Amino acid sequence: MLSLFRSMLRIRRFEETASDLFQRGLVKGTAHSYAGQEAIASGTCANLKRLDYIGSYHRGHGHCIAKGAAMERMMAELMGKATGSCGGLGGSMHVADLDLHIIGANGIVGATMPLGTGAALAAKLQGTDRIAVAFFGDGAANQGVFHEALNLASVWTLPMLFICENNQYALSTAYRQATSVAQIACRAAAYSVPGCTIDGNDVVEVHDVVGRAVEQIRMGSGPILIEAMTWRSGAHSMRTNLRDPRTDAEMANWRENDPIRRLERRLLLREEAMMVARIEEIRAAVEAEIQAALDFAARSPAPSPAILESAVYAPHQPHREPTERGMRELSYVEALNEALHQEMARDPEVILLGEDIAETGGIFQVTAGLAGRFGPERVRDTPISEATFCGTGVGAAIAGLRPVVEVQIFDFVTQMMDMIVNQAAKFRFMNGGIATVPVVIRGPQGGGIRLAAQHSQSLEAWFAHIPGLVVIAPSTPYDAKGLLAAAIRDDNPVIFLEHKMLYLGQRAAVPAESYAIPIGKADVKCVGEDVTILATQAMVERSLSAARILKREGISVEVVDPRTIRPLDEETILASVRKTNRLLIVHEACQTGGFGAEVAAMVMEKAFDWLDAPVTRLAARDVPMPFNDELENAVIPSQAAIVAAVRSIVGRN
Repeated sequence: MLSLFRSMLRIRRFEETASDLFQRGLVKGTAHSYAGQEAIASGTCANLKRLDYIGSYHRGHGHCIAKGAAMERMMAELMGKATGSCGGLGGSMHVADLDLHIIGANGIVGATMPLGTGAALAAKLQGTDRIAVAFFGDGAANQGVFHEALNLASVWTLPMLFICENNQYALSTAYRQATSVAQIACRAAAYSVPGCTIDGNDVVEVHDVVGRAVEQIRMGSGPILIEAMTWRSGAHSMRTNLRDPRTDAEMANWRENDPIRRLERRLLLREEAMMVARIEEIRAAVEAEIQAALDFAARSPAPSPAILESAVYAPHQPHREPTERGMRELSYVEALNEALHQEMARDPEVILLGEDIAETGGIFQVTAGLAGRFGPERVRDTPISEATFCGTGVGAAIAGLRPVVEVQIFDFVTQMMDMIVNQAAKFRFMNGGIATVPVVIRGPQGGGIRLAAQHSQSLEAWFAHIPGLVVIAPSTPYDAKGLLAAAIRDDNPVIFLEHKMLYLGQRAAVPAESYAIPIGKADVKCVGEDVTILATQAMVERSLSAARILKREGISVEVVDPRTIRPLDEETILASVRKTNRLLIVHEACQTGGFGAEVAAMVMEKAFDWLDAPVTRLAARDVPMPFNDELENAVIPSQAAIVAAVRSIVGRN
């Protein structure tokens, strides 16, 4: 109990100090205090091992301190210093310590649950007795990922502890006004998960109940949900200047139930004189620790802007393409499938997650045969819950696996955007540039097979706009195999785009051996002198066909395939433009705000003096994809449209 008292007091004094620093302008932006809820973090983390994972939310200081994070580095992080636990790049809402398996606090409500599910999956597949704990507030229990994560963790019997810290209010809305059940723990039964509600301000009860739950989970029982009723001492955040909806009577009642005061009264029932002395010793030691943390943070330097770009991406591995492709031919689908077979055989940390990918082999058969060879543990059919199985992949990557997540149709990625954009892409950066997130998110995009507006979009520009993501879009079987291998081996989150029309395309030479193509290296598909066509995915073959027609007219076309959208091989593109002095950019995505606009701007900035004609873009019309076949063909750039555009650029119209 003295150890628990010390843990809670360290959290309380840290939060009181952080609040004072905020009022003095030394902690900027905002911070969310854990004061009043200390019993939950302290009682829980006292039952955990160093290698157990915890994930937190915006009120995460207490969880980190209770798990053992150094207060001086946390204080420096809140003050935005280079010596902070995240190098000053994460701040209060994103404090973490990966060495302690604290996978971070999170500014997105509920996000810690899918990430924690991924960490739990990694712990299970790696054959350890580690568990993952996801802390979240009552508001997050109304997010879809709460239900999805409980269901997935239950279906897969994952070593996962869900702890809802029910402080009874969101920013200003009482949970009873927003929640359909009397207690959030009641929802556990819907997913065949044990659930209970406890007094979250009684640290001994928390410690004992969590201890029993942790023991059961380590023995393989599967996930457990614990709802801990508690109360935050202050407003939603240190920045909040809105009304506090809580009544004076409520506040007085909960102050009387303050977890630190309750434990202190309990301790003083035992040998009071000796206990008073022990408590005072603890108080003095905690004050000294707080002062040392303040001194450390105050004398720490601010981070340099020079670290910014280097914190975004882990270095790409060097690869060398095969010198010979041989005579053996594969289809695009067969090449992708072979890459998955070879990478899974090469690295046991590679796993596959997605809908209908196991026995069915995926609706386009890219994963056919993998479940039979590598088993259901590594090739996993998921529920239809894109946000959570994508987040599970991200969490598993953070925990040391190399997941490949299939998006059945890439339009469905809209359900995954938080996990991709706010979690995978930013995790390394928010942790000071030291983390790796080796996850591949792959699947088919594009039109041409009559699937209409919600199944036919080309979305590469969305992802190319997000620092932290690698975006790959191969156009041939050879590129598909080599780039998928490179994507799986890369330590960054990779968006791997496969065009549906390429699944139906021609066979081509593909080496039988395993190989990886360097990420960020374009390929000149056809050498020419008069005009450069930069084309992506299905537009590459159409551009090559157009080039053959134009050659008969005496127009020499060079076709360049970037292969990787981000990072972009500017050097190869600029070299081609400086040779031909003309550029046509062809892609299937809508023109406005598309990838082509970025390339056009780059060329205008860096090769303007070499241009003999304006850079031209040829893209899909700015409309959703229609169902009617003639209208769909009218939307997507055709071979004839490419030929006409080139003629116009070279003045042959």
